[in-house]
Amino acid sequence: MSLPHAILTALLEKPSSGLELTRRFDRSIGYFWSATHQQIYRELGKLEAADHIRELPSAVPARGQRKEYEVLPAGRAELGSWVDTPEDPKPMRSALLLRMRAAAAVGGTDLRAELARHLVLHQEQLAEYREIEDRDFPPHRRVTEPDRLRHLVLRGGIELERFWVEWLTGALRELAPEAAGTPEP
Repeated sequence: MSLPHAILTALLEKPSSGLELTRRFDRSIGYFWSATHQQIYRELGKLEAADHIRELPSAVPARGQRKEYEVLPAGRAELGSWVDTPEDPKPMRSALLLRMRAAAAVGGTDLRAELARHLVLHQEQLAEYREIEDRDFPPHRRVTEPDRLRHLVLRGGIELERFWVEWLTGALRELAPEAAGTPEP
């Protein structure tokens, strides 16, 4: 996935200003494709230069007024082409897993506090996703294909968070001093 495609998707869902777009990224798309506000504004300029989006005309032109953007046919075609292009899964990147591997190499490092912190973060994210599912996707509202697709994206996030909660819980159990038969320091 790429940031321009994420922005085109968000603008097709609802024409927005850059500020509104960054807020929407913080609340939805950012859960699975993050970007800084600066990256979003820079990409908006590139998409506009490529004639994939345009600034909506303003009823009252004013200096410093927020620009609202909409997707043009070329942008919709680009997004459709991208959706239809197969893409292989990318290897997972995790600083936590790399840190654990490094701890195994250097020794003497106790990562249990960091694992516990990550567990809490994943539990909180899982709870947030479940609240979103209860609020936005009750069974009677999953009638259209776009609704079902959006719900499936959310379910993917829920399942990933469930994986991390289960894995971290097991890792902490396995790293507990009593699991190795060694006394607590």
